[in-house]
Amino acid sequence: LWSQEPMTLQAFVTLLGINRFFDAKDRRLSALLDDSLQHQDEVTDALGKQVQRAVDVLIQSLNRANHDRNQELLKGIPPGELYEAALTVMMRLVFLLNAEERELMDVVKDERFQTYYAVSSLRIQLREQAGLHSEELLSHRRDAWSRLLAIFRAIYGGIEHEALRMPALGGSLFDPDRFPFLEGRIKGTSWRTDEARPLPIDNRTALLLLDAIQMFQGRTLSYRALDVENIGYVYEGLLEHTVERAKEVILDLDATKSAKKPWVGLEELESAEEEGGKAVERLLKERTGSAISRVRNDLKKSVDPEDNARLLAACHNDQSLCNRIAPYFHLLRIDSWGYPLAYPQGSYMVTTGTDRRETGTHYTPKSLTEAIVTETLEPVAYVGPAEGEARENWRLKSSEELLDLKVCDPAMGSGAFLVQACRWLSERLLEAWQDEERAGKCIRIDGKSLDSLEGGEPLPRDVEERLLVARRLIAKRCLYGVDINPMAVELAKLSIWLVTLAKGRPFGFLDHNLRSGDSLLGIHDLDQLRCLDMEPNRAGSGRKLFAQAIDQAVDEAVELCKRLRQRLILDIHDVEAMAELDKEARRKLE
Repeated sequence: LWSQEPMTLQAFVTLLGINRFFDAKDRRLSALLDDSLQHQDEVTDALGKQVQRAVDVLIQSLNRANHDRNQELLKGIPPGELYEAALTVMMRLVFLLNAEERELMDVVKDERFQTYYAVSSLRIQLREQAGLHSEELLSHRRDAWSRLLAIFRAIYGGIEHEALRMPALGGSLFDPDRFPFLEGRIKGTSWRTDEARPLPIDNRTALLLLDAIQMFQGRTLSYRALDVENIGYVYEGLLEHTVERAKEVILDLDATKSAKKPWVGLEELESAEEEGGKAVERLLKERTGSAISRVRNDLKKSVDPEDNARLLAACHNDQSLCNRIAPYFHLLRIDSWGYPLAYPQGSYMVTTGTDRRETGTHYTPKSLTEAIVTETLEPVAYVGPAEGEARENWRLKSSEELLDLKVCDPAMGSGAFLVQACRWLSERLLEAWQDEERAGKCIRIDGKSLDSLEGGEPLPRDVEERLLVARRLIAKRCLYGVDINPMAVELAKLSIWLVTLAKGRPFGFLDHNLRSGDSLLGIHDLDQLRCLDMEPNRAGSGRKLFAQAIDQAVDEAVELCKRLRQRLILDIHDVEAMAELDKEARRKLE
């Protein structure tokens, strides 16, 4: 039961009827539950920090490779896009781990897949290499990154080979042409026809990425037990960061949590130096959040030859720059490889951005989404609540009425409310199907309740398979969301995919359901567009000559969206057809 539908420990204990075993001699059940919740929060917080460090390391690895290739490797790539790509890589890995543990892909048990593709086995293989030789040796090998790119492509486009077959899942998350530079291709090229020259990411970096999302205090994390909401929480925290190019030499300081600005420009430090030692101490105390005594002690410490060599490497072998930074070495933050974080001018650096604060992207705990979704959807899923009837007199609406509901979250973040709405509505849909079957109706896999199947495929009898069919139909036909942050939209898609993925089926097409945009600003009535006036009903305002063309375009786009909504997803060809319908609808509206 737990594997089919994760539940709280309290619900599980109650279900099994074992509450009585927790007597006075044992720990009280409430204390055990509190510890369980606290441990889950601890794991989630730690995982968030580990993933952030991994993204940081990946960016620095790309930065060094870009410098070694005379800035040609990332030429024309906006810094913000570089961060989105790094974050997308981590999201892909999380999906793969989840899918492998839950065996959501038929190939997971295949020996070839486990040996040459599986992400979980790749980390074990890299660990074995490091144990036989050394982690330093891993820094001279680059096959792991190519293997990751291969499984990303396999997820998106599938594998058709006599030795291994894997259906294409599609989805924007794994689209190789979304960030072609990860494969060493330029924008506008196609992964199907153009040569790929993968970025020079070494195996040591690949191992760190995999460790960051799989290990906690020396133990391997179970993604089967990790809620979708927890994954959303981990990644929403990363939305407040971005990548910028250093306009001057920047030093990333080893600061306390209270520090609001944990970095300083080298020129700013040297200007303070001209005013005297106390001015430098005050500046560093302000930026690090540390006591003045700690700042003084760190400034007095000498730099040993090994640390100096690492600093020189961080300065891209610029000895003059290395000498200027050396006095502040012990105040610098150190990365996972032991290198100080100093950014020469033009380097890519991960900084705290304003996206998360400005767009209001914050984690919503499951306990809150469950209560709010139930309170919100009961009046529209049942006949009775709106009329003031007693609960025992409520009547569940038909499956057709449930599938015609529209639930929109105008600021969805990682989709926590939409995920819970998907769970709640799919359970109601199952109940409606059961009622209709008892009344003699036949239920098809497209959700239609008819007197006969009329040649259509029947709904599966297995309860778990039925639940997945219900979730996929609800996600496709009932759930809509908007967020101003494009990466939050991708995170919401990932969340929905994780709760709706079924064996042998591709990702549901969500590009028309979940959109990036501003829900607060813009037109809310087509008359505003027809009249080119934000107040179309006021005196003097009227329809313009092109208003009829607007009506025609909108009507055509709506018809395309209706066709898209009614199409059943059985394989990747259905998804591709839906993508074309969506593109055509957007062209009409543009």
